[in-house]
Amino acid sequence: MENVFDVLKERGLIAQTTHEDEIRELLGKEKVTFYIGFDPTADSLHVGHFLQMVVMKHMQDHGHRPIALVGGGTGHIGDPSGRTDMRSMMTTETINHNCECFKEQLSNVIDFSDGKALMVNNADWLLNLNYVDFLRDIGACFSVNQMLTAECFKQRLEKGLSFLEFNYMLMQGYDFLMLSRKYDCKLELGGDDQWSNILAGMDLCRKKDQKQVYGMTFTLLTTSDGKKMGKTQAGAVWLDPKKTSPYDFYQYWVNVQDADVIKCLKLLTFIPMDKIREMEKWEGRELNEAKRILAYEVTKLVHGEAEAEKCKAAAEAVFSGGGVSDDMPTTAIPDAVGMGMLDLLVRTDLFSSKGEARRLIQQNGLSVNDEKYTDVNGVVTADMVKDGSIIIKKGKKVFHRITV
Repeated sequence: MENVFDVLKERGLIAQTTHEDEIRELLGKEKVTFYIGFDPTADSLHVGHFLQMVVMKHMQDHGHRPIALVGGGTGHIGDPSGRTDMRSMMTTETINHNCECFKEQLSNVIDFSDGKALMVNNADWLLNLNYVDFLRDIGACFSVNQMLTAECFKQRLEKGLSFLEFNYMLMQGYDFLMLSRKYDCKLELGGDDQWSNILAGMDLCRKKDQKQVYGMTFTLLTTSDGKKMGKTQAGAVWLDPKKTSPYDFYQYWVNVQDADVIKCLKLLTFIPMDKIREMEKWEGRELNEAKRILAYEVTKLVHGEAEAEKCKAAAEAVFSGGGVSDDMPTTAIPDAVGMGMLDLLVRTDLFSSKGEARRLIQQNGLSVNDEKYTDVNGVVTADMVKDGSIIIKKGKKVFHRITV
């Protein structure tokens, strides 16, 4: 079997490694237990987490054992990495609920049967720590001078970094130490913004147990112009179908920029690289087909094959001539007739404000029942209702049904 390190590298998933040659050798000669942490900052994982899940699946498919570490303990503090302000404090009940939600979503991609992967909660060792003992045992191993050079802290010092958050690195480092001791975990993986925290955990394992462990980060999911992917006008693209419907999830990937589709195919799907290299030559309509392949494959991984087929069929029905599908995004607005069009559009959540809706109409970017709509002061009329519905088209690709 090929070395998973080579697979990850070829697909552009690896950003940094602490010991590249040693990690590649380790992954090639033995079954390695590794971990990725997921802090319960919301009740659903999002697209950024999905890339981490894909890495876990690649590793598992090549015989290695993942530990999905949910942050029932670290969630009480909050990771300052990549933040310009302090995270909101969550209650224990909220944290526990969010952790339970993560388990189901992770299980859609990772096989946890028969010990092939482990789901572990760092609340098990963090919440009952004695503060003085922890400071004497673990805090003594950390240099404040060195911690302040970490990127996750440097960018916060000007605006203010709480002592609460300053402890986060110690707790994440302690996670690695505990997983090393309990499960012989030898490798921590994470997004590239976790580099400083991973180094801290490695250093702690060396100081406390004289044990060599390793770290590897993977590429953050960004667009070609450097912006984080997974954001829409309505907010994050969630993996929970109740927060982002499978159809909206599918449409997000259909609508990625031309410059990003090949990168996403490499990072987020398991399509063989020789096929993706062929797709790199595609242009025009063929590139649109690549986007549909991307949307189908990612939706299948997150929501299952049956949902992916439904989304594909719904999209084809809508795009092939303004058709209507039961699976397209729908908002019920019984009092729509007589309502101002701008008010209606805001009610669908397609627009964040009337001003945004007005601008799109003025730019000829809105269609109602497949006909251009140009009246910014117009109202919804009864003749707009066809078979109990009004079909709104925003731009070229975003469709929405309003049931009246």
